[in-house]
Amino acid sequence: MSEDINKLERIASQVRRDIVRMVHACQSGHPGGSLGCADFFVALYFSAMERKAGFDIDGIGEDIFFLSNGHISPVFYSTLARAGYFDVSELATFRKINSRLQGHPTTHEGLPGVRVASGSLGQGLSVAIGAARAKKLNGDDHLVYALMGDGEQQEGQIWEAAMYAPYNKIDNLIATIDYNGQQIDGATENVLSLGNLKAKWEAFGWDVLAMNGNAMQEVVAGLAEAKSRTGKGKPILILMKTEMGYGVDFMMGSHKWHGVAPNDEQLAAALSQLEETLGDY
Repeated sequence: MSEDINKLERIASQVRRDIVRMVHACQSGHPGGSLGCADFFVALYFSAMERKAGFDIDGIGEDIFFLSNGHISPVFYSTLARAGYFDVSELATFRKINSRLQGHPTTHEGLPGVRVASGSLGQGLSVAIGAARAKKLNGDDHLVYALMGDGEQQEGQIWEAAMYAPYNKIDNLIATIDYNGQQIDGATENVLSLGNLKAKWEAFGWDVLAMNGNAMQEVVAGLAEAKSRTGKGKPILILMKTEMGYGVDFMMGSHKWHGVAPNDEQLAAALSQLEETLGDY
């Protein structure tokens, strides 16, 4: 097990290098939340999810994932590339004209691994619920995963979806909230306090777990625990505590790196803290 965790941690280190290099190259993008969620994405795609080779938009007979907070596309793209959905060299085109790797994921470019355009906050959970319901109708016993931001919990559509899923017993769904306490304008507590999220989601009828999103062993264990609770009549919600900018000391603990690109000196400082394990693109 420790060897498996070490392998995942090494992949996550490379993903974090990809993130800061991608955002630096185009001087645009969202490094903070991407860095904070790197462990989650790697654990999901390299351990938790049952995936088929290649990419099929319908995702029949396999687990599928939807990213709702689409602005953290750098971590999504890096993970997809490192998992073999497309060549890692394409990461160099991030946010370039005519690139398939736009600032927020879209589908019309046909990028393997992306099933829905996202980043208009509040919509991803509804999409995931629809996909989970489709799997039930199709007799497909695989799971649907979704990731949301904590600032995104201020969107009304989230709570419509939160009400719908338990009533309809969508118990093949595992949704996760990136609970880093930061959003574009500051701390969530200062912008619009979220209150007791655990109590709120439980009141809506969800089975709620908590995990540390920046400790690989805990992420792997948390996702395994969530999977074990599926199929029992309730959708699953994971409150995942992360640190925005995790892995790069000067990017941690502040909303300031939500959507700011590092300069040359800052890139060098960031890369010095992140081991190159799979080879830079």
